[in-house]
Amino acid sequence: MTAALQFDEKDLVGRVAGVDTSRVAVDVTNSVLLTRIGIGNLIAIRGSTEQEYLIAIAERVTRSLKDDLVEAEDGTDDMLLAVSPTDMLRAAMIGTYRTVDGVRINTFKRGADSFPQIDRECYVIEGSNLQRFMGILGSDLTAEERLKLGVFVADRSAEAIASGDRFFQRHAAILGSTGSGKSWTVALILERAAKLRHPNIIVFDMHGEYAPLADRSRGGNATRLRIAGPGDLTNPADDVLFLPYWLLNRDEMLSMILDRSDSNAPNQASRFTSHIRELKQRTLLAEGKQAIAETFTVDSPVPYAMTDLLGMLRKDNTEKGVGKDNKPIKGEWEDKLTRFISRLDAKLEDRRYGFMFQPPARSQAYDWLAQQILSLLTAEGPAGIKIVDFSEVPADILPVVTGTLARLLYDIQFWTNSKDRTPVTLLCDEAHLYLPVRDDADAVQRQALGSFERIAKEGRKYGFSLLVVSQRPSDVSRTILSQCNNFLALRLTNESDQGVIKRLMPDSLAGLTAVLPLLDTGEALMLGDAVLLPTRIKLDVPSIPPDSATREFWQEWGNRSPNASALAQAVECLRSQTRTGDPTPLATA
Repeated sequence: MTAALQFDEKDLVGRVAGVDTSRVAVDVTNSVLLTRIGIGNLIAIRGSTEQEYLIAIAERVTRSLKDDLVEAEDGTDDMLLAVSPTDMLRAAMIGTYRTVDGVRINTFKRGADSFPQIDRECYVIEGSNLQRFMGILGSDLTAEERLKLGVFVADRSAEAIASGDRFFQRHAAILGSTGSGKSWTVALILERAAKLRHPNIIVFDMHGEYAPLADRSRGGNATRLRIAGPGDLTNPADDVLFLPYWLLNRDEMLSMILDRSDSNAPNQASRFTSHIRELKQRTLLAEGKQAIAETFTVDSPVPYAMTDLLGMLRKDNTEKGVGKDNKPIKGEWEDKLTRFISRLDAKLEDRRYGFMFQPPARSQAYDWLAQQILSLLTAEGPAGIKIVDFSEVPADILPVVTGTLARLLYDIQFWTNSKDRTPVTLLCDEAHLYLPVRDDADAVQRQALGSFERIAKEGRKYGFSLLVVSQRPSDVSRTILSQCNNFLALRLTNESDQGVIKRLMPDSLAGLTAVLPLLDTGEALMLGDAVLLPTRIKLDVPSIPPDSATREFWQEWGNRSPNASALAQAVECLRSQTRTGDPTPLATA
């Protein structure tokens, strides 16, 4: 047996001088070795036995100078005043390494089993020791469970391996400033998942940047769907996705068309609810679904005709009541629904909302929903990764649309027999756009928050998880981030964003956040349940990069002129609210 950690005198940096519940202070005796130690370096502290070391991460290195009286070197009894250095090292304890642990050898576990004793030897883990130690991490994971993300910055010969199971099952977050490599990280994880036989990941793509992953000509195999735009209403393609209005529950629909400040808002909500319930019941009875008609609720996703709803509302709004002597009087609902009907009409006529209020006739069929769910939650191999492009959805209802789709998928998972469930992950790109801090959310955004926060709190029990991606973690719901147990934190330059990461980490590791603004593009702090050792890694480059590359402003200004035809075409796209195709390539100067 060969021990992974083998130290001699040249590796000894000092001895334990102080201990608290999570940190250790080291009195440095090797001042030369200290100059090679930086924040994040690993320190091994002799444990209670010869086979045990406590592992810590250096978080502070100091050298202080003080005046001391020393004897003169000329042999006299004179005392001279001299300056002497005092070197100290502070480290956070993170785990325990054992040469032998029962029948296993060279094991590492998170958490310190004991506290280091005063005057115990402390060694720097570097060179061959570091290579062997990094090789231990993830070595106990089976081939099916291994998720390779990159290499360790401290030792680039050692692979950074995470547990794929624990990474997805307990929610995760990828956080980093714009240009730090978030999209590449997402593409890398999707690329790894695509190699599995039955991956089930739904990507909420806000800007269409993950389309290359579904491009067969570039080697992509994911399935791409697109929320219908104004140009898709008359002749939708096979990859166009509609979310008909009847999928929305009562509160989601009212958040879009009800003005709470209107004095008649309670009356409008009441009539809307009553009519929706009646119309859904008619559909169920017409379809012969008597048993469901006895138990359904107003929120059940049952098709109904919007024209029927408008007819009933207009009748309420104009119908007279009957007074004495059968004379007409002002009706109970007369003129109280005018504004509500006007707001609903405006939504119906706006082609931007066509994916919801102008769906194709086939979406009114009772069995349409089951077919859509099958297309979203079933597929073999890479096609199991579904990329849903939301780039043409109006910003004002983006939260409702994302929340409705997320809630629908979660409800399907919830009501699936536990023995028949397959795990599902929602990858929420640009989460700050539709999952804001609750105190900052409006009525529409709160509807989405309710759905996603429910998933964050309860989803693990039903095999449903979130992978949250954002460049502004300080703007993302604290409830959702607090439920994430795994983080890939890329470069973050904003102090408030760094503070979010710091609050989510254990106190003993909060010092690691000091490197966040210094990370290079494609580097990340990897921490959480999926990894044994929180550490800095260099992420692998995906074979198919997303369409999110940073433009070379200076070089392009020097070599390319604006394309007049492309700009003219963009004006027409703006007018039609439809992307008619890629513009003509930029002309070179």
